Amino acid sequence: MQGRWGAVSGRILQAIPVLVGVVVISFLLTRALPGDPAVQFAGAMATEDSIQQVREALGLDKPLPQQFLIYVGQLLQGDLGRSVSTGQPVAADLAQRLPASLELTLTALILSCAVAIPLGILAATRPGSWIDQLCRVLVTAGVSLPTFFTGIVLIYVFYYLLGIAPSPLGRLDFIYLDPPRVTGFFLIDAALDGDGATWVGALKQLILPAITLALFTLAPIARMTRAAMLSALSADYIRTARAAGLGRGKVLYGYAFRNALLPVVTTLGMVFSFVLGANVLVEKVFAWPGIGSYAVEALVLSDYAAVQGFVLAMALLFVLLNLVIDLAYSVIDPRFGSAAQ
Repeated sequence: MQGRWGAVSGRILQAIPVLVGVVVISFLLTRALPGDPAVQFAGAMATEDSIQQVREALGLDKPLPQQFLIYVGQLLQGDLGRSVSTGQPVAADLAQRLPASLELTLTALILSCAVAIPLGILAATRPGSWIDQLCRVLVTAGVSLPTFFTGIVLIYVFYYLLGIAPSPLGRLDFIYLDPPRVTGFFLIDAALDGDGATWVGALKQLILPAITLALFTLAPIARMTRAAMLSALSADYIRTARAAGLGRGKVLYGYAFRNALLPVVTTLGMVFSFVLGANVLVEKVFAWPGIGSYAVEALVLSDYAAVQGFVLAMALLFVLLNLVIDLAYSVIDPRFGSAAQ
């Protein structure tokens, strides 16, 4: 236990310079964006005097080092600034949109794991069979097909042709009211409220975008599961376990799969962190009000505060995800905690 928490503490200490670097780089990169946020905020009919007043109000007339010190001081107070595009505090915008992206991403990962991990195990235990070939086809298709293309095809088939899917316009159809906000996850909030109709409506809206994202995330998970299981099944300890007369299920799942879980968990963490920030195409296709579309809109408008807030939120989530992966390592393989000690 001491080694486990020592590893977590070490990861937290390593994350501090990473977060400092993210703050500095995001600040400098946003200042290098084309366009002037003061012009966007003042409006198309604004005069030079009004634009200058807005620039002073936003602090953009000050030297760059002074702007950075002001920004850091606001961060230390928990203030991420105010978005030029929405007029709302960036922290409020992120808190409103982040649960939508998390719900979509987590649902897609659950779907992809439910298919990819069993498929990878079957492909590894039956190399060269039709299941192995199916795994290869799905992996190739998942890597090759762009997410926006997959989403459009699913909309065309299930919404336009068959008419069994709801309109791809956000998290909930207009006939439903948003559930009382507790977690920001509509499925959880609707369940807590006991509103079955809203829960079903939110699930229907979630199915197509989640499948679109799951088809994309399925490929690396299935490929890594197959490769890790093949490596584990060829190890000496597996041959020893079989020679000792252990059952096939015990050897396959108790020994091989548990050792193969380490690279699979690493892949899951990488896929989650990548997809959470890169699912903007899916969000745009399905009009999903997530954090990815928010970041793109902020980039187009040179919204410094919103872009910086997005980058910082992604960095914090990435650090938190690494901590979760480290804890998962220590649960899957006890040697991790002793090695860290």
